Amino acid sequence: MDFFEIETQPDFEGFRRCVLRQAEPARVHNIELLLDEEVISAVAHRFDLVGKLNPNEANYRLQRDTAVHRFLGYDMFPVAVPGFAFTIHWNKAAETDEKGGQTQRSRNWIEEHRGPISSWDDFEQYPWPSLKNLDTRPLQWCEKNLPEGMAVYCWNDQVFERLFGLFGYENLCLKLCDEPELVEAVAQKAGELCVGFTEVLCQFARVGAIFDSDDLGFRSQTLLSPQWLRKLVLPWHKKSARVAHEHGKLYFLHSCGNVESLMEDFIEDVGVDAKHSFEDAIMPVTEVKRKYGNRIGILGGIDVDFLCRRDEQEIRKRVRQTLDVCQPGGGYVLGSGNSIPNYMPLDHYLAMLDESRKYGRG
Repeated sequence: MDFFEIETQPDFEGFRRCVLRQAEPARVHNIELLLDEEVISAVAHRFDLVGKLNPNEANYRLQRDTAVHRFLGYDMFPVAVPGFAFTIHWNKAAETDEKGGQTQRSRNWIEEHRGPISSWDDFEQYPWPSLKNLDTRPLQWCEKNLPEGMAVYCWNDQVFERLFGLFGYENLCLKLCDEPELVEAVAQKAGELCVGFTEVLCQFARVGAIFDSDDLGFRSQTLLSPQWLRKLVLPWHKKSARVAHEHGKLYFLHSCGNVESLMEDFIEDVGVDAKHSFEDAIMPVTEVKRKYGNRIGILGGIDVDFLCRRDEQEIRKRVRQTLDVCQPGGGYVLGSGNSIPNYMPLDHYLAMLDESRKYGRG
């Protein structure tokens, strides 16, 4: 099947107006938190997007990623800024099979039982990252080289993800009972660094949004009580959102899981411009749009499991049905419910994007 017979032009300003519900968009806008490296590589080679690029150039990856996202029709895409790594304990599982022509790499997850901080001595000795070590050269490149109408966003693991990485989720829960002052101190340190990171990112004109990631929930509720999250975590999102808005940037929140108990906080207190990450088993994105779409932007929502398991015609039908509900009035940007992993059949992903281009064109 041929994809992308309908051309699109980058239009971040139109994307911005759509997210803020300032106007009903002239076309469907798209976004993903991220595409796995294997997906980017597969698209680049399938559609011959890198033939004229030199893989030995220092900025080859940026050139390739720009070309891929421009070809796929995105108005903005993620750019990583090295130098803001937190040392935590990881577990690894190897994936060795191939699906859709994309070789799978190993996947990591954070050790849930115990992290590098479990005492005040650990806190004092921990190698906290320094904002002085940030490498902003990728953003400097974007300032000069992005296509007209395109922007980038930077995403950062916010305070809660830092907490369960530094303590381990199980140990974090115990410490909230046994040594809450230690948890509060770690949250304070991590929060100050996250806000400082946001301040650096916002200095760059082609950064259109800060896309903070904090997986606050699981299938049925939040991972900590809403009261603890309001005390330890949400104030730092609020401060980062304020910094972003002061610099004219959008502030997005990616959070997996059931965070229904915090939606009013996101909207009324934190000042989130758009919420991302939706799963059919929790609340389909069409229901989210009906319930909150006149107060906050909604990003993505085509369930990842659905995209992986269903055929292309079912995916196209699902895209049309979703847009019928979510597109009117603005405030919705199409994408997957989470991100595009390397195990998703490539044509399933492309069908979602292609159908969004055709929507409303007769």
